[in-house]
Amino acid sequence: MEKSTVIGMVLGFVSVFVGMVLKGAAISSLNNPAAFLIIFGGTFSCLFTGFTMEQMRNFPKLVKKVFQSQDNRPKTEMLSLFVELSQIARREGILALENKVADIKDPFFRSGLNMVIDGMDPEFVSDVLDAELQVMEQRHAEGMSIFTQAGTYAPTLGVLGAVVGLIAALGNLKDIDKLGHSIAAAFIATLLGIFTGYVLWLPIANKLKTMSQMEVAQKRMIIEGILSLQAGDSPTAIEAKLKVFIPQTERDQIKGRAEA
Repeated sequence: MEKSTVIGMVLGFVSVFVGMVLKGAAISSLNNPAAFLIIFGGTFSCLFTGFTMEQMRNFPKLVKKVFQSQDNRPKTEMLSLFVELSQIARREGILALENKVADIKDPFFRSGLNMVIDGMDPEFVSDVLDAELQVMEQRHAEGMSIFTQAGTYAPTLGVLGAVVGLIAALGNLKDIDKLGHSIAAAFIATLLGIFTGYVLWLPIANKLKTMSQMEVAQKRMIIEGILSLQAGDSPTAIEAKLKVFIPQTERDQIKGRAEA
């Protein structure tokens, strides 16, 4: 489970609810079905209008994704694996790497390594892997845009809900008690719109963007390593190339372990 997502969501709800209590606003005032219908119904109606059915089918999967930890292999382990593969290739030949393919779980890595073992042209391998990476980035961008748009729609629908509520409140001008209650209820839609937009949808879009960037960085490291293996680079050269993808603090840890 991705703990940061859970912590962020819990803090968001607690902050709003506790803030309402501290301001003297009753939590029961949130019991406003009309406001929930306008915000959630309106947001999803906009999404279904703006995106295809195929894209919207991925909505639950994307929400689930932000709560799951990425199973990306640590970059330090990737570095060690490529150094090991280069040592085997230099000692026994590139075909000897075929015994290692079954141990690699990442389909992208496995596909690239198989192309190298099959003796395909380096330019062809590079083109195929780059194309696959671009398609993945495009797919991720489509998923992010769903939540980015939801975060844009929700606050505006909150204003719409407030206007509808105020129109209803104008019918109670003669009854001060009902008028006050109607005005308070009108702004519940604004509260829900801002909350869902800036505490749910936009942060989810940003989390998906961050996760995508991490996955893309790992894939680029894999591409560089595979092409280096195919070029017959030495383990030292491959290590130098791939260290570029590793943060300096982690490089220092690798150096410290090596010296120890």
